[in-house]
Amino acid sequence: MRLSRGMEHKAHMSDVRARSETPRTRDGLYELLERVRAGEIDLERAVDVLAGWPMDDLGFARVDHARSLRQGMPEVVFAESKTPEQVASIMQRIAQNAGAALATRASREAFEATRELLPEARYHEMARVITVGGPLREPDPDAGVALVVSAGTSDLPVAEEAALTAWFLGARVEQLHDVGVSGLHRLLSAREQLLSARVIVVVAGMEGALPSVVGGLVSCPVIAVPTSVGYGASFGGLAALLAMLNSCAPGVAVVNIDNGFGAGVLAYRIVSGGP
Repeated sequence: MRLSRGMEHKAHMSDVRARSETPRTRDGLYELLERVRAGEIDLERAVDVLAGWPMDDLGFARVDHARSLRQGMPEVVFAESKTPEQVASIMQRIAQNAGAALATRASREAFEATRELLPEARYHEMARVITVGGPLREPDPDAGVALVVSAGTSDLPVAEEAALTAWFLGARVEQLHDVGVSGLHRLLSAREQLLSARVIVVVAGMEGALPSVVGGLVSCPVIAVPTSVGYGASFGGLAALLAMLNSCAPGVAVVNIDNGFGAGVLAYRIVSGGP
């Protein structure tokens, strides 16, 4: 049976209100349930609020709205291999429920499609990242700094992805670029900045030696990110990955090749003390 135009509008507005009230955090879920218990919101309304939660089935994707409750951050869109329209639709649903959204490995076409639905979307071309809103929370001034260090200018796209991810989640982020091992004086001139960081993300391609050097200078955790930058025998970042995994410097952890996003998430969790 087809609804009348007035009934369709009423149903649409009810859905919009329900989405705006959908809990985005564990505290938000507690608050909703407390309101039901206190009689401030009736059970039917609470059911409406939770009807599209914790998942939206778009046919081509099942958007996980409960991820913020489990992990302290909304689902992030890996845009590569998705159509621009798919990226835009997923980003819209995440932004509606979480108040902000992030997509990595995004093309400009995916950004343009996203901006059609979310005019506030921004494209960070170097990192190939789309952000809608952010940061998710204000940085804690006492939490320390996540410092993102890149060996060479060619490593900047991965370094920017790491920095933007950590910023989006709510970390205080600083960056230090082009301080690779072919000119160690450049790194040593920033020794005070290195020593003041709570965690350091080190991004390097070629032979991947920089994380070991940084790890030997500081006492904080070091997150090593191998990149696919290099000539033939770098094997698309495999040489850097193996060098970092074999680091003799203690306190160095390694993520996958070109995985700036994973490094940014881990850096945020270290400086914040949790999800």
